[in-house]
Amino acid sequence: MQKETCLSPEFQLQIQTQEPLLFAQPYDISAHGFYFHSLEEYNEKSANLLNHYGDLVEEFEIQFIDGDDLDCELFKALSIHQGTIGDYFNASEYFSDGQKIRIILATRECGYNFDYSTDDPDGYDIDIYELDSLRDLAEQFIEDGLFGNITENIRYYLDLDAIARDLAMDYSETTIAGKNYIFRCA
Repeated sequence: MQKETCLSPEFQLQIQTQEPLLFAQPYDISAHGFYFHSLEEYNEKSANLLNHYGDLVEEFEIQFIDGDDLDCELFKALSIHQGTIGDYFNASEYFSDGQKIRIILATRECGYNFDYSTDDPDGYDIDIYELDSLRDLAEQFIEDGLFGNITENIRYYLDLDAIARDLAMDYSETTIAGKNYIFRCA
């Protein structure tokens, strides 16, 4: 976390900005790892890290330590390693929450791979709804008219649980960063 100072006439207020904090754990057991917030900081610290015998440490396991829950989920979904740290920092900074969710669903649930340099986060054909249950999705589909024009007096006779079970053939549920999503991979 980076601290920014806002000056006020009576006191200084510390504001915490939530940027990812990662840890580089050397595979060399005779070396100590380090924390970092950016690719530049990682490159600087890793270039100068020596083990107990004076040899340069070259390989690291990258671990997510602190940051947004959504950035943590993105880190896990992309299987970040030392070769993709820069891509991860760019994605966490420049992608919208919707794009991050789409990447997480595509890689974790739908079996896609994501390459920052060639793939578009909006290029995956996934229907995503932030709802609590498939029953809620059934209600939304009825409201949106996907089952035709159903009058208000007939809606009370619909078996929403049965419609939800039918929707479960095409849609799945998952939780990302504490929010429930219903999605369909095309």
